[in-house]
Amino acid sequence: MKESNVIVDGREIKLSNLDKEFWPDAGLKKAHLIKYYSDMAAHILPYLKNRPLVMKRYPDGIEDFFFYQKECPSYAPDWVESFSVKHTRKIVNYIICNDSAILIWLANQGCIEMHAWLSTIGNLDFPDLAVMDLDPAEGTDFSDVVQVAMLVKKAFMYYDLTSFVKTSGSSGLHIFVPIRPVLSFNEVTECMKIIAASVVKAYPEKATIERSVAKRYGKVYLDYLQNGRGKTMAFPYSLRPLPGAPVSTPLRWEEVPGLASSSAYVMSSIKNRLHGLKDDPWEGMLTKKQDLGELGKTVSAPKYKSIAGNSNRIQKT
Repeated sequence: MKESNVIVDGREIKLSNLDKEFWPDAGLKKAHLIKYYSDMAAHILPYLKNRPLVMKRYPDGIEDFFFYQKECPSYAPDWVESFSVKHTRKIVNYIICNDSAILIWLANQGCIEMHAWLSTIGNLDFPDLAVMDLDPAEGTDFSDVVQVAMLVKKAFMYYDLTSFVKTSGSSGLHIFVPIRPVLSFNEVTECMKIIAASVVKAYPEKATIERSVAKRYGKVYLDYLQNGRGKTMAFPYSLRPLPGAPVSTPLRWEEVPGLASSSAYVMSSIKNRLHGLKDDPWEGMLTKKQDLGELGKTVSAPKYKSIAGNSNRIQKT
């Protein structure tokens, strides 16, 4: 198996099994995985900064077994930063990925996806991001996801909240809302439940918060529960372990109605997209801090109705 030693940010990293097939359908090897994260570090690291990270590892590529790993392995180099987090039954030492060397080291561990917390180590129990995960159930197509996403955007706008959308790289869309880190995870979850419920009321034919998978047929699930403490999801520009090597790609809201699928951007095309952009689709996401404090206190039936009244403006694409 091909190996190589590289110097990244003054740190030596031994890269192993570089010729191992990781995306056999696309002819992409482990070397391509590592090069992608090396090339994209400047775009990825700002979003991961100071966030506990969960590794989703595929040692032998996407067609073989995988596992989640929270604990920083004992064999990690001493320059791989970690942070201890107390959970109910144990303490977990999470990796903190703040530089290119750690990112490349993670890729060499077969870590395809970059999953991070919604809070930072400086304020661990108070998230600075709220999320809505749009997950289409069987019996839907991507146009349904688009319609529901546009309603979610309107629901956030009703509360004067700016939201940022990205492809999941799988089948749905992820919507991020930067917030001031003053509410607990439970409080943020309740706020996102209010948003989700208002969208379901506006568009019950295609939107649901039903937790039973069997009862979601033909609808898009608004997963507000992703806001729980310790929950993670694929972050911006993370690769996904699916055919074609799709990338979870930040979008402008204006792009969403014309989007054909959640896997529209892949490893081989994402650089062309970035080179063709005049500005960052998520400009301001890392600096804007919005207040959710009054959301749970101000919802009333008339406000649900006002959001529902906008639903007929969403046209199928």
